[in-house]
Amino acid sequence: MSVPESMSHLSLHDEDHEPRLFIADLIDRIVKWIGHVVCWANGILILVIIFNVVLRYGFGKGHPAIEELQWHLYALTVMMGVSYAQVTDSHVRVDVIAMRLSERTIRLWEIFGILIFVFPFVFAVFWHSLDFVTESFRLNESSDAPLGLPWRWAIKAVIPISFGLLGLACLSRLLHDVGALWRRK
Repeated sequence: MSVPESMSHLSLHDEDHEPRLFIADLIDRIVKWIGHVVCWANGILILVIIFNVVLRYGFGKGHPAIEELQWHLYALTVMMGVSYAQVTDSHVRVDVIAMRLSERTIRLWEIFGILIFVFPFVFAVFWHSLDFVTESFRLNESSDAPLGLPWRWAIKAVIPISFGLLGLACLSRLLHDVGALWRRK
């Protein structure tokens, strides 16, 4: 699938068009590596779903731990996938507006959005989730279901980890955009 000529400038983070920055490239590689590792949880998730369906409809038996495992794997892949989408520029954006703007304006708008909206939000969620995870760990919180999964803190820990990774991914994007603007002056 090719990109129409009028929209070809929208993907501002192609390696052919952008000067490279070591720290931003390192962050990108780390986030992509983590994304590739975590994506295997989708395969495990599919197997767990199939197993759960066979147990429930084939044998008439459900198991709370298996159902919870499905949600935990899904949460893991979604939460960690956000930073991967940011680094690979595969997230949703409003291209109808962006296609009418210059590359410089798009980069400036993206820098503004990262600094004013994304970083404060990421910091707030990251910071407040630390107490959330710490308290869960301190209480050795587990599922409310008698046969549910133990260690509720482990899935809660995905929140600060994923938002920390998203913060790094946005920092990388910010560095790429500022670097590209700086070099094109």
